[in-house]
Amino acid sequence: MRALVTGCAGFIGSHLTEALLDGGHSVVGIDCFNDNYGREQKLTNLRHVREWTDFEFVPIDLSRGELLSFVRDADVVFHLAAEPGVRSSWGRRYERYVQNNILATQQLLEACREAPGVRMVFASSSSVYGDAGPASVCEESPTWPISPYGQTKLGAEHLCALYRRELGLDVVCLRYFTVFGPRQRPDMAFHRFLRAAVGGEPITILGDGRQTRDFTYVGDVVAATIAAGVAPGLEEPVLNIGGGAPTSLVSVLGIVEELLERPLAIRHAERGHGEVRDTHANTARAQRALGFSPQTGLELGLAAELEWIVSLLAGDRERAAA
Repeated sequence: MRALVTGCAGFIGSHLTEALLDGGHSVVGIDCFNDNYGREQKLTNLRHVREWTDFEFVPIDLSRGELLSFVRDADVVFHLAAEPGVRSSWGRRYERYVQNNILATQQLLEACREAPGVRMVFASSSSVYGDAGPASVCEESPTWPISPYGQTKLGAEHLCALYRRELGLDVVCLRYFTVFGPRQRPDMAFHRFLRAAVGGEPITILGDGRQTRDFTYVGDVVAATIAAGVAPGLEEPVLNIGGGAPTSLVSVLGIVEELLERPLAIRHAERGHGEVRDTHANTARAQRALGFSPQTGLELGLAAELEWIVSLLAGDRERAAA
């Protein structure tokens, strides 16, 4: 398979790129290094894949660049590039979300329109459901985003559905539920919690800590994403990808205490605007269509991310001492 991966230097995109190369596929990776977090971490994410002869990196802005030649050379387009984050989507930065989540997706769909036979897998988000409550949501559940970020991801989904229905494009949308693991973005909860815990600093929880998330390990998300790229005759255009065991933040911190073998200092702050109370994915459709079944539980995945955080902090100390 010849794959085009957008957002290849990001958290999930870099793992996906590595997995594709490990599987014997060739990859063209696109990333514009937007400033939502440090360029250095993104470059580090690409460190291993740059050693592969079957990997080509192209620094380009999807919303402005010429994409047709890259799409025509691909069998599958994995569209993971996005402007992420709920809290930062309010205010003046919203324009970035429109550009990088909606306009970039439309530009890529237009390129796919001129490349018959190419499948596009779009990385969407559980944020499209909004505050759906603790019950599991299926793909037909109402979509009422409560953040500008969720609204732009849903808008991009609507574009995918439009191009699929009206122009016959082969497009599938995957709604990821709270992905975690090594290389997680610095603004995400587990990254913040583990960095503070390892450094002996207080951990700040937004809200009472009883809110639940359907945490999904990055390796399971990557497996589902690749399956969506190669599965023949996909009839379902939208699929939930979740870990299957919603867990409260308080319980997560209990696991961290067990991993570190010491108590944590925890403080609380006001819940942010747009933060949903609970998420819980019904993944029956993905199980049928993709054979999706999460393989990495929360404790094992947290241990892997903790090991990565420890190595990050060790690197920070070495650079500071140099």
